[in-house]
Amino acid sequence: MSFLKKLKNKFTGTAAEEQTAEKYEKGLEKTRTSFTSKINDLVAKYRKVDEDFFEELEELLLQADVGFETVMELMDELRFEVQRKNVKDTSEVQSVISEKLVEIYEAGEQETQELNMQEGLTVILFVGVNGVGKTTTIGKLAHRFKEEGRSVLLAAGDTFRAGAIEQLDEWGRRVGVDVIKQAAGSDPAAVMYDAIRSAKSRQADVLICDTAGRLQNKVNLMNELQKVHRVIGRELPGAPHEVLLALDATTGQNALIQAQTFKEATDVTGIVLTKLDGTAKGGIVLAIRNKLKIPVKFVGLGEKMDDLQPFDPQKYVYGLFAEGLQTEEQQEESDK
Repeated sequence: MSFLKKLKNKFTGTAAEEQTAEKYEKGLEKTRTSFTSKINDLVAKYRKVDEDFFEELEELLLQADVGFETVMELMDELRFEVQRKNVKDTSEVQSVISEKLVEIYEAGEQETQELNMQEGLTVILFVGVNGVGKTTTIGKLAHRFKEEGRSVLLAAGDTFRAGAIEQLDEWGRRVGVDVIKQAAGSDPAAVMYDAIRSAKSRQADVLICDTAGRLQNKVNLMNELQKVHRVIGRELPGAPHEVLLALDATTGQNALIQAQTFKEATDVTGIVLTKLDGTAKGGIVLAIRNKLKIPVKFVGLGEKMDDLQPFDPQKYVYGLFAEGLQTEEQQEESDK
C-alpha cells in the first residue's frame, strides 16, 4: 500500500477527521493545482527515474517555496530512497516525496505543535507585521476556544495603528468575548497590565494579546515587544505561555525574513500561517519549519470562522497530493 493511501486511511472513519482532511484538501487547492499538475507533467515526460528527472523535480520544489535547504535535504533523501526501494517508474515517486515531506516536518519535535495550555490562565501573545491577518486570526482563535467551552478575553495592544482597536473590538463583538483596551496611542504595556489584572479577577481561561506590527523602525518595535513581554511575565510568572507569530503565506520567502526578525526580538514559540488557501506556494510551511525550527501551530485554510485549523503535517501533505492519490486509485481500477 502506498504512503498516500495509508494517509487517507488514517483520516477515514471519524466525521471530524474526514472534515478537517477535506478542509486541507480544499485549502491547498491553489498550491496543488500549480504544484501537482507540474509533477504530473514531469512524471508523464520521464518514464524512468534518472538525474534529469531529479533536476527538474528540484526546480519544481523550489518554485513551490519549499526553500533551498529543505529541497536539498529532500533531494538527497529521495535519491537514497529511490535507490533503496529500486524505484524505476516515475509514477511511484510521488508517494516517496509525500512520505519524505512528512518525515522532514515531523523530525524530532512533533509534540510542540500542541498549544501550551495551562491549568489556570493561559496567556497567548500575538506578534507579526501589519496586514498579515493577525487580528482576524485572533478573532478566529477566540471563537475556537469559546467553542471548546473556555472563557476568553482579548487585549488590544496594537494602540498605534489607525482602527486596530476598533477592529479587535468588532471581532470581540462577533465572537462574544470582552476586549480590554485603552485610548489610541496608549502604552501597549499598560494595556497588558490591565488585561492580566482583569483576566485574573474574572478567572478567565485564556487571554489573547494583540501587539503592534510596524517594521519601519525595527528597534522601537522590538523594544516595545520586549517591554510587553516583561510586564506580562511580572504580572503572571511564566507568561506569556505562547508567542505566536502570524505570517501571510502568500508573501512566500518574505514571510521567512519576517519570522527571522521577530525570532530575534522575542521568544516565538509557534507560527500561525494565514491565507494558505490563497497561495500557489504552500511549500513555505516546510521552509519555515526546516529553516527556523519553529513549529507551525495553526494554518488559515479559508475565510470562515472555523477555517483556522491546528496544523497537521500529515493532512497538509495529503492536501498537497490528493489528486495524485486519485490518479493512483484510478490506475488500480483500470488494472483490475
